[in-house]
Formats: sequence, C-alpha cells, structure tokens
Amino acid sequence: MDVHIKNAMIFDGTGSASVPGEVIVRGNRIRTIAGPGAALEAPGCEVIDAQGMTLMPGMVEGHAHPSFCGAQRNTDLGDIPVEEHLLATMRNAELLLDHGFTSLYSAASAKIRLDIVTRNEINAGRARGPRIRASTPEITVTAGLGDESTLHQNRSSFGIVVDGADAVRRAVRMCVREGTDNVKINISGDDFVTAKGGMTVMSEAEVMAAVETAHDFDKRIACHARAGKSVKRALKCGIDVIYHCEQTDAEALDMLEDAKDRIFVGPAIGLIWNTIHEAADWGVTPDVVANLGMQRVLDLSCATYNELRKRGVRVVIGGDYGFAWTPQGTNARDLEHFVNLFGYSPAEALACATKAGGEMMGLDAGQVREGYLADLLLIDGDPTRDVRVMQDRSRIAMIMKDGAFHKRPGARRAGAVAAE
Repeated sequence: MDVHIKNAMIFDGTGSASVPGEVIVRGNRIRTIAGPGAALEAPGCEVIDAQGMTLMPGMVEGHAHPSFCGAQRNTDLGDIPVEEHLLATMRNAELLLDHGFTSLYSAASAKIRLDIVTRNEINAGRARGPRIRASTPEITVTAGLGDESTLHQNRSSFGIVVDGADAVRRAVRMCVREGTDNVKINISGDDFVTAKGGMTVMSEAEVMAAVETAHDFDKRIACHARAGKSVKRALKCGIDVIYHCEQTDAEALDMLEDAKDRIFVGPAIGLIWNTIHEAADWGVTPDVVANLGMQRVLDLSCATYNELRKRGVRVVIGGDYGFAWTPQGTNARDLEHFVNLFGYSPAEALACATKAGGEMMGLDAGQVREGYLADLLLIDGDPTRDVRVMQDRSRIAMIMKDGAFHKRPGARRAGAVAAE
C-alpha cells in the first residue's frame, strides 16, 4: 500500500536543518515531498501521523561485517562451521535493520559466500534484512592481517592468504565468480597481529592486480590501510574505499583531498574506542592497551578525521562492529564518536550515515528526496540535536525499507513529547 506521512520534521540527509513537512511514498519510491503549510492530497494512501517526530533516511553501515559474530580472537571466526555461521550472519543482518540500518556496505565476509547468500535470501524475500553489498573475505599476504597460520598449524580467520600479483588476481576472480559485489584487500597490518598497523605489507604490484581485476568485473574495491604509505599506495592504484587512514601524513592528506569526488573513507572508530575503554572483560586490560599503543591510534584518528572533515572528503560511519567488545546492533554509536571526536555537528554526522552512505552504495538512497528509494525512519526525538537518540532502538518508531514497513509506527511516547 502507498503511504502518506504527515506532520513530520524532515531531515533530508544532506546535513541541512530539519523542516516541517509531509511525504508521499508510492511503491518503493518517494513520490512527493511538501514543506510547511502544504496539505497534500493522496487518495488511497495509508496515512501515518508522525506527531512531530523526525523523518529521515535509513542509515547505511559503511564498514559492515554481518558475518562477525562476537569474536574475541580472529580465529574464532574461522572456527565456526559454515552452516551455523550462515545462520548467525542472517540474524545479524536482521538485527541491523531492527536498529535503523537499511543498507550495509560490507567490508569483509568471514567466509566467501556468507555475505553473498545472505544478500540473495534478503533480495528474494526469504529473509529479513537490509540491502547488502556483499564482500569478499579480506585478501591478504603471508604474515599480513588475516593470516593466522603457522608452520605447525593451519588456522583460518577472515582472510584469504595469497602472495604475488597472479595469486591475487585468481583470488579476486574466484570471489567474483561466486557473486561478490565488493573486493577487500589488506594493504597494511594491524597492531594485534604480526604485521603492525604502521607496516605496508602488500606490494604495489599486488594492490594494482587486485584493483585492475575488480574494476575489470565492474566491482568496487576497498582496503584496510592504517599506514600513511599504504594510504598513498591505495590512492595511486585506484582503490575506491579506504578504511582507517589514521597514520596519514601531509602528502597523503593532500592526495585524499584531490580524490575526494572518487573515494570514500571510513575511520572504524568504534573498535578503537571500545578497545581502549570497554574491552577489559575480554583480557584487553589497560596494560595491554598501553602496550598496543591504542591511545596513539585514537589520537591520530582524531587528528586525521578532523582534517578530512575540513577538506570535504566523504566519510562513512561503521566501526568494525561484530567483535566481542563491539557487539552488532550498537553501530549507531559511531554518530556520537563523529561528533565528540571528529568535530562533526549532529546533522553532519547523520549525513555521513545517510547521504554519503547512499552514494557509497551506488543507489538512489540516503536522502529524503523525490524519486529516491523509500528507505525511511521515524525517530521519536530530534537526532539533529542529540545523535545519541539513534542508539535507542525503542526511539526508532518506524523502519521502512523499499517502501515496505519493517516496523510500523505506534503512538509517540509521552515522555519524548515532554522532552521535546
């Protein structure tokens, strides 16, 4: 049924202030938007009285790992049998839709077909969940992030371990054959593994082989790049999405700005913050945090993303949620981090989660705009004043994906009315 949403405060996703208005949804598209004083006629539509709640685009998780299921160690993901792992991935996808994420841009699948099958089941209507751009596992090199094996024992995590340009090409082609949308490679390391975050361990020839092969098949390619050298290597080779980037130098910042109309970046700040402040129950004590240098990583991230904000580089939310201390469903905490750590206004942070995310997905989504996909939320409160509202699942009064209700709106809570 077509829907007429009245008496809403509309946040359109661009970062502009919310305005009173109403919206007509026909099929899976936003047909009409009218501003203050309008009185739209929409015969045959179901009427939703928003009661002054905020109507906004569905959020986009720009660094999603739907197949990450509370791992404490990388090898925990390799140890899950594929059948159980697929069911867990599908549950995580629905959980994220329950929290207002109508699209996921996957930044790696723990096994090759987990994202792919979950996406296919959702698209076929046999499962509930967001739109998904399915990813490969993280294609890495020997001793790189994702290689958990030793000479005496083979272990799996979320990586495909290959060495040399030809082997990289074969890995990308295999994942394309299986139905991936995105390719992910690990150019730098990470401070939890052998190859540290400041190391650039994938050669230029290997990166170029991955990029050329992905683009030959019309696929997007993302990378894990903490070191400044790895960021520059990614940009030189034509990577589309660059995650982390915290160790950028002045040259890398200039290169990112020069490419700002082509690329997207994501800080994955949630994992960094939670590792410092909320991981002690899993053995990541203050001493471990200090030995890993995590406060330095956080400080560098803050400096880098304050600068990227000023330079107008498109930044997406998504904080490596899915580990034990970054549970799935808490992903909207990134909005608060963007405000408190990176200097974004609440409306600007919301634009990172909506407009920038829609552009990253390559869809007419992420904006309340005529002709765009009807992926819409009604929020019982004003997230343009306080983004923490988005962390409260009970404050998401309506979730609409593709013009259909995932969650129907009820009456507005008296407490929220009083607060407003």
